[in-house]
Amino acid sequence: MRCNRRPGLILLLPLWLIAPLAHAGVKLVVDGVDDNLKGAIVSTVELAQYADREVTEAQAQRLYERAGDQVKLALQPYGYYEPNVNGDIKPVGKDWQVTLHVTPGEPVKVTSVDVQIDKTAAAIPGVRRAQRAIERLKGQVMNDGVYDSARDTLSGTLTATGFLDARLVTHRVEVNRAAHSAAIELAWETGQRYRYGQVHFEGSQFRPGFLDRYVPFKSGDYFDQDQLLQLQQALNGADYFSVVNVLPQVDEKADGRVDVKVELAPAKRTIYTGGPFIGTDTGVGVRASMERRWVNDRGHKWKNELVLAQRLKTLSTLYSIPMPGTDQRSFNVGANFRDANTDTSKSRTLELVANETKLWYGWTRTIGLHALSGTFTVGQQANENFNAQGIEHGRSTLLYPEVSLSRKVADNPTFVRKGWAVNIYARSTVGTLLSDARFSQFAADAKWIRAFTRRDRLILRGAVGYTETNDFNALPPQLRFFAGGDRSVRGYGYQTIGPKNDFGRVVGGKNLLVASTEVEHYFTRNWGMAAFVDAGNAFSGMNYSPRIGAGLGVRWLSPVGMIRVDLGTPINDKQRHGVELHLVIGPDL
Repeated sequence: MRCNRRPGLILLLPLWLIAPLAHAGVKLVVDGVDDNLKGAIVSTVELAQYADREVTEAQAQRLYERAGDQVKLALQPYGYYEPNVNGDIKPVGKDWQVTLHVTPGEPVKVTSVDVQIDKTAAAIPGVRRAQRAIERLKGQVMNDGVYDSARDTLSGTLTATGFLDARLVTHRVEVNRAAHSAAIELAWETGQRYRYGQVHFEGSQFRPGFLDRYVPFKSGDYFDQDQLLQLQQALNGADYFSVVNVLPQVDEKADGRVDVKVELAPAKRTIYTGGPFIGTDTGVGVRASMERRWVNDRGHKWKNELVLAQRLKTLSTLYSIPMPGTDQRSFNVGANFRDANTDTSKSRTLELVANETKLWYGWTRTIGLHALSGTFTVGQQANENFNAQGIEHGRSTLLYPEVSLSRKVADNPTFVRKGWAVNIYARSTVGTLLSDARFSQFAADAKWIRAFTRRDRLILRGAVGYTETNDFNALPPQLRFFAGGDRSVRGYGYQTIGPKNDFGRVVGGKNLLVASTEVEHYFTRNWGMAAFVDAGNAFSGMNYSPRIGAGLGVRWLSPVGMIRVDLGTPINDKQRHGVELHLVIGPDL
């Protein structure tokens, strides 16, 4: 490797400058290769370790002379066996600067791949995919890391699918430097494919057989590590246990079967939670709840919650009975008293619910029956007399079945970079059976989040709704559609947008259509800002006139979750002006 030194310059310097140069560091510059190869060189070349360490001129020279061989060694795992390396070393300020000019040369490519594996194992989809991944290395540059990963993936897949005695018996990579070629030869002895034996639960507080509903396989099925992970996740999600360890007894396998031991420790049986909260839709409030994680040895659950806020007061109870099976099916009965006070309506209702929930093709499906009864006023504004002209009063009782589907997908529940959520429901009375009015209603809302850079996210949101009824005035506010608020059209107050009666009071509509676009940019890991445009309205018939709100906001990923503070204003609205504050605390989805 060529060395470009200037010793005469050092000899002519005053003596008092020699000491600093004798103890200078080394600045390494590498060019001629891409960032991936440059990183490999910098991590291998010994010179890079002396960037912040004292080094004499003689040491720097020795390190420089060894750098060429070290570069060649660094590039071999990437398929470059004959790189050309030259460079120079020179003093720059108090440091030595070493520049390495690297030409990687022609890479070694894989010219043949031979993978030998039992036909029974090769017929399994996961094993076949892993085998093909190795075979696809043919024609590619011989990259040791990619090759090792593909080989180990196949070994791991064999084990994960029940070939617990599988071993790699042939592992050969022949590199011909002159021909710039590499030949891969691999062979496995797979042995027999094991099946599940018995599942033994230890430390459970439930009657024998209760936990079998969470086991996604049967005795005699082929062993599959993915199913063991499903079992672990299902038991954790049941919220009965503080410790869940799923342990296949591989060392004790016999007669082609593997038993599974599940170690459990009960969680705290009764939990109490509570604390203050704030939101512009509800105001300042406190929330308290008591949950009995299991009521008896059948795993029944019971939860009670009290919410006391400026604009919302609720008291609810829910009793759940889990059913056998792996779909997390349960029957639930509950009651909810609700006292709500918005800028356009007030209501006091009691709702009784009985439903069935289960996992259904990846969705949470709920089918149930609702009985709703109460009194309400619509169109009354703050501090306005109860009997003011134009305020609508009502009392109704409604009995209706309801079906809902919901699903949420997120890469990170705390800060979603890629995810979405959808909620859909349909409800309808059976004529006027035990109901003061007949109605059918459908609604759906969705939210989509995607990070398009490391610091930026795009958030899209939408909601639609449709109602058919013979007496709209008999529907309480929670069965009417309104727009405006934190999760609707920002720049407007909560539920302040919608159709008006003859006295100009907002009374809600039969239909809903809302959309939102938001872009977030984060300056640090936890702090960012947002710009948004929301549009939509509630309406009846075909008279749809969307309201538009836009604004800016601050985002803080706090220890208690995401805090969003937005300032929105109406756009092109002659009747609404000013700035509306919106505050939301909670997860992205």
